Amino acid sequence: MIRVEAPPEAPAQVAVVLGETGIPAGLIGYEYRPLDEPVFLGEIGERGLVAIATSGLFGRIAVAVATGHMVQIPTIDSARARHVNSDLGSFNQCVAAVIERFPFYADGDEDRYEEVAEELRDLISGIDETALADNGFWETSCHWPAKVVLGRH
Repeated sequence: MIRVEAPPEAPAQVAVVLGETGIPAGLIGYEYRPLDEPVFLGEIGERGLVAIATSGLFGRIAVAVATGHMVQIPTIDSARARHVNSDLGSFNQCVAAVIERFPFYADGDEDRYEEVAEELRDLISGIDETALADNGFWETSCHWPAKVVLGRH
């Protein structure tokens, strides 16, 4: 975990959570890569978002100021956010579990990708029952093993 300082525009409650809880230092391919400094996106969501990481080529993983939920937006000018986790602590635990589970399978064992995807879903839902929301970050990300096998990642 790395402790990060919230941008000055971020509300105090988010600054406290980021400072005390921290964010994962590890990477999950292009799905999660921590930003050097969090960024306040005030025009997105009910009271704005504090982006803590990139996700994909243009997306961000962020804390929703109004709820404290973790969300993913496909681009920094997007008005739509997908659910990630109920809070930063749950997100950190899910990221750690996925990183710990890597590699997803051994060379020559690629035919297990559906089984591995199910293992990932079980790990994540055991940490945060909201994490596998329909079309949410983790629900779609549990297809990583299949993406790797099918050359989509």
